[in-house]
Amino acid sequence: MTGCACEENGAFEGMSDSYKHALWAVIAINAGMFGIEMSAGALAGSRALQADALDFLGDTLTYGMTLLVIGRPLRLRASAALVKGISLAVLGLWIFGSTAYDFFAMTTPRAEIMSGIGTAALLANLVSVLLLLRYRDGDANVRSVWLCSRNDAIGNGAVIIAGGAVWLTHSALPDLIVAAAMASLFLWSAFQIIRQASGELRSAEPVCAPEGVGIPIKDQTKS
Repeated sequence: MTGCACEENGAFEGMSDSYKHALWAVIAINAGMFGIEMSAGALAGSRALQADALDFLGDTLTYGMTLLVIGRPLRLRASAALVKGISLAVLGLWIFGSTAYDFFAMTTPRAEIMSGIGTAALLANLVSVLLLLRYRDGDANVRSVWLCSRNDAIGNGAVIIAGGAVWLTHSALPDLIVAAAMASLFLWSAFQIIRQASGELRSAEPVCAPEGVGIPIKDQTKS
């Protein structure tokens, strides 16, 4: 609009067909791995696998939100990223709580399922990371997708290591330690997303109103 002071920041906003295609592919990967890993986590009795499965579900939903707000005003994109950051923080806190509860039960998970499914999930997330690598420095909405995918790949590697440790020690402790470490990573990423999104919200100019809207009546009559 002519004379409008509204401006966007200089970061990549997701406005490219290649990014949207990559994001659709990552959404499909995450949705499929959620079903596989949640079932395997229940079968194996692994809190780390279940935590990772919930992260896949959260990523599927938040990536869909990312697609919906691409091309929208900065304020709306930053608000969506803020919602994603808060959701990631809630997920991290839930994993911490459930891990603390399971610490007293100490039921030994099935190591072979943990390692096998963890390997499959790692490969899936490495594909996602490669698809999104070139977009890792975008705005809060775009960057949140990269951070979530990176977290998943790190978490999958940790699950594989935990499976080996469970097999060697015949103890549930490695599984619980990895679940707690994943929760910490989720909380740190949530902090980064919330901080960037909050900064973008502060820097976003107000949405421009049509001429005359918001002007006091006495001023309108003078014009």
